[in-house]
Formats: sequence, C-alpha cells, structure tokens
Amino acid sequence: MRAITLDAEGAAPAPRDDLARPSPGPGEVLVRVRASSVNGFDKKAAAGMMRGAMEYRYPVVLGKDFAGEVEAIGGNAARLRVGDPVFGVVMRSYLGDGAWAEYVTVDDGYGITRVPEGLDLATAGALGLAGATALDALAAIAPGPRDTVLVAGATGGVGAFAVQYARAAGARVVATARPGPPTDFVRELGADEVVDYTADLAAQVRAVAPDGVSAVVHLAGDGAQLAGLLAPDGRLASTIGFGPEQHPAATSILGSPAPETLDRLAGDVAAGRVRVPVSHRYELAEVPQALSDFSGVLGKLAVTVP
Repeated sequence: MRAITLDAEGAAPAPRDDLARPSPGPGEVLVRVRASSVNGFDKKAAAGMMRGAMEYRYPVVLGKDFAGEVEAIGGNAARLRVGDPVFGVVMRSYLGDGAWAEYVTVDDGYGITRVPEGLDLATAGALGLAGATALDALAAIAPGPRDTVLVAGATGGVGAFAVQYARAAGARVVATARPGPPTDFVRELGADEVVDYTADLAAQVRAVAPDGVSAVVHLAGDGAQLAGLLAPDGRLASTIGFGPEQHPAATSILGSPAPETLDRLAGDVAAGRVRVPVSHRYELAEVPQALSDFSGVLGKLAVTVP
C-alpha cells in the first residue's frame, strides 16, 4: 500500500508504495482511508520530537486523523460492519501504524465512530483530533453566557473549534490573532473581540475585560502570563503542558476521541452548528509539503487518499 513514512531515525517523511497492507487483530477493524489531516502532533512526530515520550517503530507510518470505510473486521469486533463510513483518530502507545496510508487498523471501541448523513469523508478526515481536543478543553472550563473566554492560539485547528464551541455556549469570546486575514478568520468563526498577540497582549485583554477573563483556552503563548489575566475564580485549560503544578486554576488537556465525543462533533458539523475550516487540501504524496506549510496556517490542512 501507499503511505507516508519515517524509515529511520533522522529521516525525513517521504512517500512509499511498497508497504504490506495491515490486517485487523482481535477487537480491531481495517479502514480503507480516504481522508486525513495534519495536526500539531503529526508535525512533532515527523520531526522526531516525540522520541523519549513514545517508541518509534520503523518504518513509522505517520498521521492521526482518518476517515474512510470499514474494509475488514477482526475477531470480537462487533460494533461496526464492513462498508460502514467511519472517522476518528489513531490512538496507540507507540508510533508506527498511522493514518497517512491507504489502510489503517484501529480499535473497534475507541477513537472511531460512524460518519452520519450530511457529513462527507473529506470533512470528517479533518475533524477528529482537533475537534476532540477542543471539546475536552471546553469541558474543563465549562463556559456559560456570563463568561468571557480568551482563546490563545485561536487560528489553528483546535483554536478554530474552541472559538466556535465557546461562542455556542453563549460566552463572549476573545481570540488571539495577528491583524489582517487571521483576525478576519477568527471573527468569521464567532470571536467577539480579537487581540494581537504580537503586541501588548495583557493590556489589550485588560482593555476588553478589566476584571479579568472567566476562562482561558491555552493553545499557544505563555501560560503564566495568560493565567495572570484570569478573574479570581477563573479557569484555564492547556493543551501544551501548563497544568495544576504551574497554576491552581489550570487543567492539562490531552484530547480523548471517545466515540461519544466523535459522535457529538460529527452531529454538530452535519447539522451546520460547527464548521471545519480547511485552508488547503493535499494529496497523500504531498504530505511532506503539507508538513512544511503547517506553521501559521489558518484552520486545518486536509489530506486526500484516493
């Protein structure tokens, strides 16, 4: 099968077309992948930055998000059927068998769910990891109509979903973005106020929230500085390692793509309540270029696997 792999330590990600198609083990399904996307985790994994935290099993097939159809079912896997359209996130304790390939095996019970009517596979392929992480972050801060939520890192994939879900909860949303197209992008997603993170961030936030913000979604920037902008009873959810050890109001988030979370995401997108902002699409063989283009992108970079 075709895939994007790291073939050895220090190697750059590159296309291959000679890998053996995997077979589903007990409790697994084999998915014919049709779509995927690029996430911050993928960028780090491709650069070797996960060494020490995760084992690299070479050749490492990269990629977390997937959408496609169930091709085969392993023993004791009863939740899905052959032919079901599905999407989700590859969840393994090691790096080796990812979704930037024509086929991937995944656990039948976690990190995968059916794609509902009204959601196409190309869109579902860019939804799983960023969407689940945003939902988990929003659950940690529990925003409501009386809250002001600061989303730091609002222009990326997770940030784009966080802005939309915070706004849907009735909160006033303050988003960080550079002037120009990035500011327009977050306003289109529902941000009420936009602050330029390249200028005096604290002064800008205090100008729109003199008593402090109710909550922070920390996806970029200095966690301690952002925590200093909280109101006395404020909450902070961080996806980049700023937790209760650093500040008592902080919660460290690792996105968990449980089936019920994926079902909620898919339902919201299919119903038009949330959109998946894709700025560019790449073919599978173009993934190395997508990784190069990733930094500073607005929203998501999608991958098609024909």
